[in-house]
Amino acid sequence: MKKLEICLLLFIILGAFIVRLYRFNGPVADWHSWRQADTSAVSRNFAKYGFDLLHPKFEDISNVASGLDNPKGYRFVEFPIYNFATAFLYKLFGHFNIEEWGRLVTIFSSCFSIIFIYLLLRKRRSATAGILGALFFAFIPYSIYYGRTILPDESMVTASLASTYFFDKWLTKNFQFFPRSGIQLGWTIFNFQFLLALVFTALALLLKPYALFFTLPVIYLAWERFGFGFLKKWQLWLFLILSTLPLIFWRLWMLKYPEGIPASAWLFNGGNIRFKGAFFYWLFADRIARLILGFWGLPLFVLGILSLDARHPEFILGSPSPSVGKVGMPKSVSPESTRGVKVQGNKNNLFFWSFLLSAILYLFVIARGNVQHDYYQILIIPAIVIFLAFGSEFLLVFAGKYFNRIICYFIFVICLLFMFAFGWYFVRAYFNINNPSIVVAGMAVNKLTPANAKIIAPYGGDTSFLYQTKRQGWASFEKPLPQMIKMGADYLVLVNPGKKDYQLGKTYKIVASTKDYILFNLRERP
Repeated sequence: MKKLEICLLLFIILGAFIVRLYRFNGPVADWHSWRQADTSAVSRNFAKYGFDLLHPKFEDISNVASGLDNPKGYRFVEFPIYNFATAFLYKLFGHFNIEEWGRLVTIFSSCFSIIFIYLLLRKRRSATAGILGALFFAFIPYSIYYGRTILPDESMVTASLASTYFFDKWLTKNFQFFPRSGIQLGWTIFNFQFLLALVFTALALLLKPYALFFTLPVIYLAWERFGFGFLKKWQLWLFLILSTLPLIFWRLWMLKYPEGIPASAWLFNGGNIRFKGAFFYWLFADRIARLILGFWGLPLFVLGILSLDARHPEFILGSPSPSVGKVGMPKSVSPESTRGVKVQGNKNNLFFWSFLLSAILYLFVIARGNVQHDYYQILIIPAIVIFLAFGSEFLLVFAGKYFNRIICYFIFVICLLFMFAFGWYFVRAYFNINNPSIVVAGMAVNKLTPANAKIIAPYGGDTSFLYQTKRQGWASFEKPLPQMIKMGADYLVLVNPGKKDYQLGKTYKIVASTKDYILFNLRERP
């Protein structure tokens, strides 16, 4: 790796870290605050009550998520590795609050993803593609915002990329045959690359089971190395078993606490939306073309797909290994000298196609989830930036041999600037606090009520308001108010109250009221 590459990569990582600190200390009340609040609540409870990873809890004790009453506030989704890391760092170092540590965990994960994107592209395509892929992952505005949210998705992406990288290293560097007896050497669970690939694969699956879709590049690597004979390799079966057992155990354990498992069947095809016009519009036009690519990144993405054309040797010769210094075809290349490289190029192309196929399968299978929530597309960003890098490399390196080089550079710069500019235009509002009153009301509840009080903080089922109170309770009127009082509700807080809300003051004592909130003591009369 050349010094210039290292400097460029470090500069990109530093820039990625800095831009992800934008509004770093803001409250959890921005875009998708409900999911961030649920995640952060588990971390906060770990920090307050201890690291009981087998019984993660949050503030919501309603039946909204699972359909069952959840009086202990169980929260069984992904295995709480992300929450453990957040709470552990908070307890170890302090200084920042729990929300800021959650953002830092995501930011560091995002920076490591940049490194693995670069390493994979450098090895299998070129150093130029590696730097460009790192650049796009670092500075696409969508990636910037979700690269600092309190969600486990970014960490799952990092673990998935790391598992692919180390699995590739394991197969290419540590598999040998004894010349005569055919005894396999280097296949051992004590092998460093094997252990890293195994750990990161297991982590990816635990952080987000959707990582299953993104194991396709790993499967391809096994096929590339052994053909269909990979099905006969006991070492690969051992890898499969050991990497998936933690997820299996976790999912079986979760079944003991059905009240803490949010309903999820709707994520696949709720409303029968798959392959409908709305499905294609929301995912491919609104999310990918508009939100992620800012419209102007689409030409680069399409060029990236076209550049994976094995019929053009100069594309294939794009530095299949780190030993090749520059992208492009040497000045004197004979047909004989390209034969071996062409095979390698075809394999590399299939490797990158596996990323795109993984993303498409994920979008198609988890159809409703991807349409409903734009943060679900965090998982397909590596596939997108890979092809953005290829399209950009085509304009910067290859296209100048057939078209005017200055025009090619100009097109690249315009596409890059407009993609970032329009992407920021669409994403910038995500950083805003949607309703500052919930933060003000939450601080008041935390100050004016006992720490063990149960709170009703109705916000349409959105738990981000309840999270601000730092109290257990309900985020909606799931039952009539008298019945909820019998269930243990002590206080009711209404945000942005109107005249009708004050009518409750005739029945329950008003503890405090402002234009932002009104707080009732449900255990006392006026």
